[in-house]
Amino acid sequence: MQPIFDGHNDTLISSHHEQLVEGSAEGHIDLPRMRRGGMRGGLFAVFVESPGGGLRVSDPGGTLREDGSVAWPEMAPVEFLPAAAQAAKVAGRLFALERDGHLKVARTIADVDSARAGDGPPVAVLHIEGAEPIDPGLETLDFWYAAGLRSIGPVWSRSNAFGHGVPFVFPSSPDTGPGLTEAGIALVLRCAELGIAVDLSHLNEAGFWDVARLDPAPLVASHSGAHALAGTSRNLTDAQLDAIGASGGLVGIVYATPFLRSDFANDPNTDLRLIAEHARYIADRIGVAHVALGSDFDGAVIPAGLGDVSGLPRLLAALAEVGFSAAEIDDIAWNNWRRVLAVWWR
Repeated sequence: MQPIFDGHNDTLISSHHEQLVEGSAEGHIDLPRMRRGGMRGGLFAVFVESPGGGLRVSDPGGTLREDGSVAWPEMAPVEFLPAAAQAAKVAGRLFALERDGHLKVARTIADVDSARAGDGPPVAVLHIEGAEPIDPGLETLDFWYAAGLRSIGPVWSRSNAFGHGVPFVFPSSPDTGPGLTEAGIALVLRCAELGIAVDLSHLNEAGFWDVARLDPAPLVASHSGAHALAGTSRNLTDAQLDAIGASGGLVGIVYATPFLRSDFANDPNTDLRLIAEHARYIADRIGVAHVALGSDFDGAVIPAGLGDVSGLPRLLAALAEVGFSAAEIDDIAWNNWRRVLAVWWR
């Protein structure tokens, strides 16, 4: 079976130890379904909810605005201390899985290679989605690195001390506000020194270009789509895609239905082939070497034809249907993530 590396999931936020180990009818990921689908590694996100609850793209609704666009309410900021406490709790779930031998927290590229070879359990890259658990002075960043943090998104879709996330607006460009703060610039540079990949998927366009100018390492958008196909604030413009390709980076193609469809519908009755079409568009523009997978499992509505992680072979078949060769599918499914993480982690 083709081994698959997934660039983003929210499973740790919503699932507990027993569900993940024994299997569950709920959610998208657990260990038994990972085995059936071929998922041998991925970025497992730690996310901190806004006060009053954290909007996810799976939430229904949105408000029709006068210009015809649909917007979800902007989320309130999160203070450092409660964020740090909540993040530690979620990360603890991952470390408990490692303790019991069910997953290996990937700290080196050798860990990733071992998982592909089938040596031991699948690997999980510890990822923080929105850097609120990190203090603006970055004193806690070294702690998280020592614990196993190897990927971070400076923002989720809200503002924080480091920058500004794109609000959920359809249709909209990602040009929705100012760029990185001074603390955000310092965060990116320090991550490059330590070997923590910086994820741009929720960062607005000004922040994206700030990171590109810093040139820390290959640009990474772990779970995004092509703005030309679905004009939401969360997707990447052609200019952004070009910059990612020029840097040697990658786009993990998201499975969230509003980011796949031109009408932005949050509808499970969405053709699985749309994921492959976003991959095809990006590959045709910047090359197959810059296309990977980034599901957003357990954080979004995904096409019913995929279902959950056990349905990943059906996605690989859809990639073949839009013209990707077996070697190219191997790159999309694993090798491209492996290459980019190796550069960041050094």
